[in-house]
Amino acid sequence: MRLLKLIPDNTNIGFVRLRAWAFGLTAILTIAAAVLVGVRGLNFGVDFKGGVMVEASFKAPPSENALRSDIDRLHVGEAALSTFGNANTYLIRLPLPKETDEGATNRLVKSVQGELAAKYPGVTFNRAETVSGKVSGELIRNGLLAVFLAVFGIAIFSWIRYEWQFGVSTFVAILHDVLVTLGFFALTRFEFDLNIVAAVLTIIGYSINDKIVIDDRIRENMRKYRQMDMRALIDLSVNETLPRTVMTSLTILLALASLLIFGGPVLRGFTAAIMLGVFVGTYSSIHVSSSLLISLGLKPQLSEPKKKSGPPDSAERVG
Repeated sequence: MRLLKLIPDNTNIGFVRLRAWAFGLTAILTIAAAVLVGVRGLNFGVDFKGGVMVEASFKAPPSENALRSDIDRLHVGEAALSTFGNANTYLIRLPLPKETDEGATNRLVKSVQGELAAKYPGVTFNRAETVSGKVSGELIRNGLLAVFLAVFGIAIFSWIRYEWQFGVSTFVAILHDVLVTLGFFALTRFEFDLNIVAAVLTIIGYSINDKIVIDDRIRENMRKYRQMDMRALIDLSVNETLPRTVMTSLTILLALASLLIFGGPVLRGFTAAIMLGVFVGTYSSIHVSSSLLISLGLKPQLSEPKKKSGPPDSAERVG
C-alpha cells in the first residue's frame, strides 16, 4: 500500500526568493493588528471586565434596542448586549451592583431573569457568571504575563540551543502570530476570555514546534553542506520539512473543523483562534522565521572542527 504524499519528494520551492514579499505582508498584518487592538480594543468577557453576565435564549428573539429598554427599566446599570452563537441567544453584561452584601448579585440576576421571563415567555437562561473587578484586573495582568513569558522564554531557548539569530527570528515570528490573533479578535468582536488566553498559548506552542523542526534541519544542513550558499541551504531545509509541516497542519485543521462545527457556541471563539493560529504559524515558520536568518547574517559553519591535541594513537606509533 502506497503512502499518501501531499508534497512530492523532489519539491524545490524558492521560499527565500519570496522573502521581500513575505516581510512586507508580515509588516502589514502586524501593524494592522496592532492598530485594530489599539483603536477598537478587545471584546473582553466577564473574566476580564468584571461584572455579571447572563446568557438568555429566546424563542422569538427581540431586537437589541427593545431588549436594552427592558433591562434599563430595572435601573441596574448600562447593559452591554451581543448575540452569541445564533440570533436567538443574547449575552447580557451588567456592572456589579453598588450594594456590597453577599446577596446583591443574586438579586440582580433574579430581577433581570424575572423581567425577561415575564416579557418573553419561553426564554431560557443557560448560565449566569459573576467576576469582581479586583479579580478581573488580576486575570488581565496574569494573562498578559503568561503570554509574554512564554514568548520570551521560547526565544531564550532558541538562542541557547542554536545561535542568537535563531532566537531573534523565533521571537519576531511568534510575536507576529500573537498580534495577528489579537487583531482577529478585535476585528470580529469575538468574546476574549480566559479560554482565548489558553488558545493563544496553544498557538505559541504549535508555532514553536513547527519552527524548531525547521531550525533543527537548518542546523544539520549547515554542518553537512559547509560550502553551500545560505539561501540555497534554507530553501533546501524548508523543502525537506515541508511534507511534515503540511501534514501536521492539515490533521490539526481537520480536528478543529469538526470542533468548530459540532462544539457549540461556547467553543467557537477558542476553536477559531487556534485555526487562525495554525495558518499564521505555518506561514511565519516557512516565510518569516527561516528567511529572517539571512537578514540577521547567519552563515554556514565553514571551519572544520579542530582535532584534539595529544600523543599519537597506537596506529600512528606503529606507522
